[in-house]
Amino acid sequence: MPQTPANATTPGRDLESDLALAHRLADLAAEISMSRYRALDLKIETKPDLTPVTDADKATERALRELLAIERPDDLIVGEEFGAPELSGNKYYWVIDPIDGTKNYLRGVPTWANLIALAQPDGEIVVGVVGSPALFRRWFARKGGGAFLSINGGAPEQIRVSAVKVLADSSISYSDLEGWGKRREPFIELQRRIWRTRGLGDFWSHMLVAEGAVDVAVEPTLALWDMAPLDIVVREAGGKFTNIDGLSGPHGGSGVSSNGALHEQFLAGIKG
Repeated sequence: MPQTPANATTPGRDLESDLALAHRLADLAAEISMSRYRALDLKIETKPDLTPVTDADKATERALRELLAIERPDDLIVGEEFGAPELSGNKYYWVIDPIDGTKNYLRGVPTWANLIALAQPDGEIVVGVVGSPALFRRWFARKGGGAFLSINGGAPEQIRVSAVKVLADSSISYSDLEGWGKRREPFIELQRRIWRTRGLGDFWSHMLVAEGAVDVAVEPTLALWDMAPLDIVVREAGGKFTNIDGLSGPHGGSGVSSNGALHEQFLAGIKG
């Protein structure tokens, strides 16, 4: 584990301890989800919003909730599969997406992740872990401590966003062209004016921004659990995370991460 500043706290919390717990949660999530990855008897259901869910999604979130109930009984939990309580104005809460990229997971595509984050009562994300066991990668951050990447269980290395300052010179990653509404055509036109675009999608696009390999990543429709740990990893890597209207943080229903220098240029370019 990397050394972190001694003031790794917010009022009433030891964020270094919370980050250590988030790593334990990620270890558990990886163990369960990998045990069912590419399983011939994987059980798949369709949720009311017509998105798929597997027995691995449910088993993973259930196990994480059980561990949190032991280790942080006073904290609240927001999870994709089992919902959320009414958030209190004075309680910290964990945000869990047991398997981000379920469509990839169930088809045997390795681009999926276990997403774990801790939010302050005011909603600011202060700890985040993005574990991608099928890609042998884990990104993580906590408030004020920088962002890190560990590959194949190796020693974590600090990561930083790119220094690209001109949108025409940038590399942009996105999911697909669904959910863009009035911004769809401006986004397509913008792609003709920049250096490189790729439809990598999901968590990976944003983690590549944090690494400096991609300059902007965008998805027009996302939930809190899709974005919570991505937000703090990108910010602690020196970047910026907002929704497509420029609202900071992961609570705005969409996600745009960037190296910071290109953020306003990109948002202006996709205005419908």
